[in-house]
Amino acid sequence: MNIFFINILKFILRVIYAPIKLFKTKNRIVYLSRQSNTKSLDMELLEQAIIEEDPSIEQVFRLKMIDDSFSAKFKYCFTLIGDMYYIATSKVAILDTYSIPISCLKHKKTLTVIQLWHALGAIKKFGLQSLDRENGRSKAISKAMCMHKNYDYILAPSSATAKFYMDAFGYEASKIKICPMPRVDYLLNCKPRSTEFFSLNPGMADRKIVLYLPTFRDKDKYIAEELKVEFQGKSDYQLIISAHPLSTIKRDEKYSYNGDFSAIDLMKIADIIVTDYSACAFEAALLMKPLYFFVPDYEEYEVKRGLNVKLVEELPNYVFFDAEKLLENMDSQPYDICELYKFKDKYIKAKDPDNAKKLAKFIIMLTTKKGE
Repeated sequence: MNIFFINILKFILRVIYAPIKLFKTKNRIVYLSRQSNTKSLDMELLEQAIIEEDPSIEQVFRLKMIDDSFSAKFKYCFTLIGDMYYIATSKVAILDTYSIPISCLKHKKTLTVIQLWHALGAIKKFGLQSLDRENGRSKAISKAMCMHKNYDYILAPSSATAKFYMDAFGYEASKIKICPMPRVDYLLNCKPRSTEFFSLNPGMADRKIVLYLPTFRDKDKYIAEELKVEFQGKSDYQLIISAHPLSTIKRDEKYSYNGDFSAIDLMKIADIIVTDYSACAFEAALLMKPLYFFVPDYEEYEVKRGLNVKLVEELPNYVFFDAEKLLENMDSQPYDICELYKFKDKYIKAKDPDNAKKLAKFIIMLTTKKGE
């Protein structure tokens, strides 16, 4: 996007926002996302916890993904006006990704902005960490778009992850709040949907479920093919591929499943989890499921995108560049749960079983903290 055009757009938004800010602030929380058109699990759990603690607080969800078409971007301009109204009339704004109106506009002092990032950590570099890298954003565009400005709090699951978030969002430690995400409650407290899954997929009941959860990147479909080749004919394993929504990996009935199950549901059912640079690794570690990393493009990816977590140092026995060796290790070597526990304990502090309730109380406190 042209920087001149970005500056014009910001000017127009600021002109429109000025009179909108005159509207009265309500006892309201607004959730903003470009990550999905529906509520994330974290949002659902947090919404319910806030209702239980204080049902008088209004909660509004402004969730809109944008594709690359011109018409979608044009329509999104009208969505932004709605976003601005709810931002101007809310006491708290909660977002799970970058938000144009949050970062590009000047807000009322009564507004508190919380970044509840959509992942449970960050293996790969992102945000300001990846500027001017081959797979990252332009530094000039980032500056023009005021990337990740105006946050009051950034939630991080551990002190180790907090360091990555400070770099990625460009904030000091004082802005970071160590607070496990609400989804941790679901991961730890809710029973797996195993009975439902195996009733819909009876042929998998007597096999070890190996769940492959790759991140979105170049060559992802070719890397998935390498795994398919190795698992073909292995009657004791059932490989399930749960691709990223933007992935080029095509659905293959042989490596798919019946039913409506989220990635977290599948992780709770699986016996073994294989991933690459996806933050689902932290969720797998929290579940204490045997976790393997299949990363044939490791060196290339580290150069093009960059890594926060040096996988070959953190879990050296479970990082593989070759699919055949990965399967050999699964077949012949007992998994070292102690090594996985160290990884989990470093990146996720989740001793409290009521994380959604704890976060809800904090947010409710913020709604009464600032006056008009």
